Amino acid sequence: MSTDLSTAAAPDGARPRPSRPALLEARGLHRSFGQTPALRGADLAVAPGEIVAVMGPSGSGKSTLLHCLAGIYTPDQGEVWFDGKRIDDLGDTKRTELRRTAFGFVFQFGQLIPELTVADNIAMPLLLDRVRRAEAYQRAESWLERLGLAGLGARRTGELSGGQAQRVAIARAMAPRPQVLFADEPTGSLDSLTSETVMDLLVTETRAEGTTVVLVTHDARVAAYAERTVMVRDGRVAALTDTGVAR
Repeated sequence: MSTDLSTAAAPDGARPRPSRPALLEARGLHRSFGQTPALRGADLAVAPGEIVAVMGPSGSGKSTLLHCLAGIYTPDQGEVWFDGKRIDDLGDTKRTELRRTAFGFVFQFGQLIPELTVADNIAMPLLLDRVRRAEAYQRAESWLERLGLAGLGARRTGELSGGQAQRVAIARAMAPRPQVLFADEPTGSLDSLTSETVMDLLVTETRAEGTTVVLVTHDARVAAYAERTVMVRDGRVAALTDTGVAR
């Protein structure tokens, strides 16, 4: 069963009422860390190919919501649905496989492996998914070209600038052709000009691939790249606002 998606505003605590079938959905999520609640009944539905920005004050639960949607955290209560199937009740092995095959991830500091070359970092998730070595490295080189990094495949990641490293992280996330890209503060460590370059590329390439994006950010300029902004307050989806498409 899937919910339909809409960009219309919803009252505090109300579930969004979409008009398109949801690819990814959170239903009444609760999640606590010890005695501290992070989510208190959060609801969110995301349509295929949609770019959604998740904003909110520090400690509001926005990153916890992303991690539950991505199958990294298991909610204490509530359900997570992806592509018509419930995923929060899957075992660790199945959720790990889902994250490897259907989801891509870009985090604030890239989380690249410094001992490996740029090409190795991008090819690694493909090799883990048993893609042939030649094809994996061909895809890596293709993504480096698309992101303006041609010729850097043999470099170590420690030799890259922050903006270059984050573009490599995008390439690594996109090379396996994920259905959903999760980005948690992907420009948080970058200056404003580099952030704009990175977001331009992220949005351009995910749209070209038809990839759904869930983007957590504290920066309104970054959120403006999304088609819809979700505000999270006190562990609940408090409001939805149309942002328009900035790029």
